[in-house]
Amino acid sequence: MITIHIASQELVLNIPKGRRMYSISSGANGTGQQNGSYQTPLGEHVIRACIGEGLPENAVLVGRRFTGEIYSSELCSHFPERRDWVLSRILWLSGLEAGFNRHGSVDTMRRYIYIHGSPDTAEMGKPGSRGCIRMHNSDILDLFPQVSLGMHVTILEN
Repeated sequence: MITIHIASQELVLNIPKGRRMYSISSGANGTGQQNGSYQTPLGEHVIRACIGEGLPENAVLVGRRFTGEIYSSELCSHFPERRDWVLSRILWLSGLEAGFNRHGSVDTMRRYIYIHGSPDTAEMGKPGSRGCIRMHNSDILDLFPQVSLGMHVTILEN
């Protein structure tokens, strides 16, 4: 099970092998459920898809597909419009609470909310994403093989 604490900007993985904690960056616009808000949704979720297995570290993903690019500062300078880079791995979340984070204009999966890798220059420990949960690449690469489809993810304000 994964618990994400927005207030402390931490992701906690609890599995039979033990407990791991990772620093994250949630939505710069705070928390909220509404489509188009660029806020991080709260509540109960599951991992609906695990994307990127076998890709190299810093692999660039656009629309959940590997572009063939490997992130670098030079690549970043060529594409300034790509503000929130999605790198290495994606854990695509789906809400479990009808009317709160599932279905209609509050559907987490339709909002494309992920736990994903980001450039090492991305600051962790404070909100800064467009609604997703960002992690440094080394952390998402460590987390990815420890999770599975259907794993429970709880996102809490405190």
